[in-house]
Amino acid sequence: MARDKEKRSCGQVLAEWRAFLWDPRSRQFLGRTGTSWGLILLFYLVFYGFLAGLFALTMWVMLQSVDPHVPKYQDRLATPGMMIRPRTEGLDVTFNVSQSQTWRHYVHALHQFLEPYNDSVQSARNAACVPGRYNEQPDDSVPNYPKRACRFNRSVLGPCAGTAPDDDYGYGAGQPCVLIKVNRVINFFPGRNKSINIICAAKREEDAALLGPLQLFPPNGTIDLMYFPYYGKRVHVNYTQPVVAVQFANATANVEHHVECRLNADGLRTDDERDKFAGRVAFRLRINRD
Repeated sequence: MARDKEKRSCGQVLAEWRAFLWDPRSRQFLGRTGTSWGLILLFYLVFYGFLAGLFALTMWVMLQSVDPHVPKYQDRLATPGMMIRPRTEGLDVTFNVSQSQTWRHYVHALHQFLEPYNDSVQSARNAACVPGRYNEQPDDSVPNYPKRACRFNRSVLGPCAGTAPDDDYGYGAGQPCVLIKVNRVINFFPGRNKSINIICAAKREEDAALLGPLQLFPPNGTIDLMYFPYYGKRVHVNYTQPVVAVQFANATANVEHHVECRLNADGLRTDDERDKFAGRVAFRLRINRD
């Protein structure tokens, strides 16, 4: 019978590990000489350098086919999406009239959003366009020539303009304003040369009486055709997208209201159940009173 191997002492194990880490006789580190480690490092340097170069070349070739001014694929954007301001989590605007801390952040968000819409800013940056028609600006043989943006003055939003520093957009009186905006889509011509507007109502007809009458600004929620088309942020630098303000002047307090706003334009579908943000937006509003 083969003899059992003698049990090694702790000192012997440590000596073997020290020799493995650095053997002064063969001048090996972790079992390899300096030449061996150098060849391994050189191989991986060349290998990963080749992979990085191949990736960079692939990205460069792909970027040559991308237009920085116009998305290559936008055929699915036949109907633009819509969103509300103030931006809220879950599209839920809830506050208590007598507790200003519950609505002050909404007021601050609206002030920030509307700052570029100040009449003085618009008159300095943008042009007074001809209303009632598309503001088409062909390149005239100069690709991506900078486009002129049309003015959208904050003052057209009436009581929802918030032009005074202490304006609270009706939240302090329980008559809040919510802004509706249409998302930007490049080369989008809505309405087929006919006027377009945004309409808002209770999502369920039986709740309309509780929601009360709605006031829209500009009147009838109109969006002028002169704000279309949009040519992209690189060439349409100062473009200010139009917004519509809806004020809930007599909504029943302590009730959750489900509101839906739609873009009313000839040729646009807003009833696609597969995309609930195509040409419409639904949100909740609750005005609490103690």
